[in-house]
Amino acid sequence: MALFRRKMVDALGADSKLSGYDAIIDLTRKLNTKFRTAAETQEATRGILNALFPSWLPGAFKVMFSRPLPEFSCRLNAFATAMTCQWLMGPCKVNDVEIDGGQVGTGHGVLVERCRYLEQAGCASVCINSCKVPTQSFFERDMGLPLTMTPNYDDFSCQFSFGKTPDPVERDPAFATPCFVQCPSKRARTPACGGIELPAGTGAAASS
Repeated sequence: MALFRRKMVDALGADSKLSGYDAIIDLTRKLNTKFRTAAETQEATRGILNALFPSWLPGAFKVMFSRPLPEFSCRLNAFATAMTCQWLMGPCKVNDVEIDGGQVGTGHGVLVERCRYLEQAGCASVCINSCKVPTQSFFERDMGLPLTMTPNYDDFSCQFSFGKTPDPVERDPAFATPCFVQCPSKRARTPACGGIELPAGTGAAASS
């Protein structure tokens, strides 16, 4: 948590006055207000994820593991995610999921039973722009593995599927979700929640 917080502070140029997990959520909201567009927030978050690792590691993993050993790499990343990210997301477990080609990837998935990050942020746009899209992008572009994350906005669970290429945003149900009634940013009428923003040319975005 301390490392993640430091990297967020580096990206923002400012810290939170809060402590513990509350500070992570506060910094996340600040990240969503700092940038003019959703794409900028997503790229900043991808940069934070890269900063958590030695600069050489993602590229080396792509060359040494993802390309020659994709199935092993998917299982390894699923296991590592389940073991190291529960402080951020809450209890989770490795499971079997559908992957590209309609096959079943044994041990390729991580089921987050009730995402602490999503529940405490209380904002669908924070989930999309500060978690789902940048994490998928980080694994695909930097680690060389396709990843689809499927948040459930009814029960706050989330399914990670390593080895499954994300659907285009216009077909992804997560992008058709208006923000939650209890969204704190929407209630406060701050710019932190502008609804789910689709890239230009993919149709109208759902608004809060």
